[in-house]
Amino acid sequence: MLRGFLLIFLLASIVIVAMAGFRGEHSPRTPWEIFPDMVRQQKVRAQSPIDFFGDGRGPRVPIANTVPIGYEMPKPQLKAPAGVPPPANAPPPDSATNRIGFSVGTDYYNTGKIANNWGTGIPVPVTEQLMQRGQQRFNINCSVCHGLTAAGNGVAKLYGLNTVATLQDERIRKMADGEIFNTITNGKNTMMSYGGNVPVADRWAIIAYLRALQRSQNAAAADIPPEELVKLEKAEAKPPEAKPAPSPEAPKK
Repeated sequence: MLRGFLLIFLLASIVIVAMAGFRGEHSPRTPWEIFPDMVRQQKVRAQSPIDFFGDGRGPRVPIANTVPIGYEMPKPQLKAPAGVPPPANAPPPDSATNRIGFSVGTDYYNTGKIANNWGTGIPVPVTEQLMQRGQQRFNINCSVCHGLTAAGNGVAKLYGLNTVATLQDERIRKMADGEIFNTITNGKNTMMSYGGNVPVADRWAIIAYLRALQRSQNAAAADIPPEELVKLEKAEAKPPEAKPAPSPEAPKK
């Protein structure tokens, strides 16, 4: 009985080893595998030839007249009229080509840091176009978790993501712009990194729009222009209009 068991066990072991791909000799052919090795996959490997394309190259040349996702073509720079100096906060002439795409440098614009400290301030001119772009990018990338008013009440929280922080918190409102830029770039806690999804210029646009959101939800009377404040005070002081008394109904017969 024991001898038969050992014989069956030995034959089963030989079959298993053979099926696992151990032939016992070198061969250029791919061995049989019960669980295929992940090294051999139907995919294009970097810098490797492939028979699928006619030229035999795995890496492909970008399609002509296309732009990678996340990049935008540089916009033409308007030159100031002769005799009119450019504004103090105008970007340098070569910034149109240097500031396209994702982080490529170690300066404040690309890292949010000045030396070893977080910097504060938007390093690009804050214009109406920048704010509109920031609103669009915020609504697309941020509002799903943080909500349209940055109060931390996005749709993701309704489905159980309870670790979403409100960006209206005093700590976030006092946080340096550079640290917020770094959080967008590299992520923090349960927030994923958006450095590979959101270009540098859009990150600063988002921060500029976020600062406007924070101010709108924590505004004080001092933030209102004087002429608008006078209008509000007059509207509050105006007594409500008296409603005419309803006419008595005729008795029913």
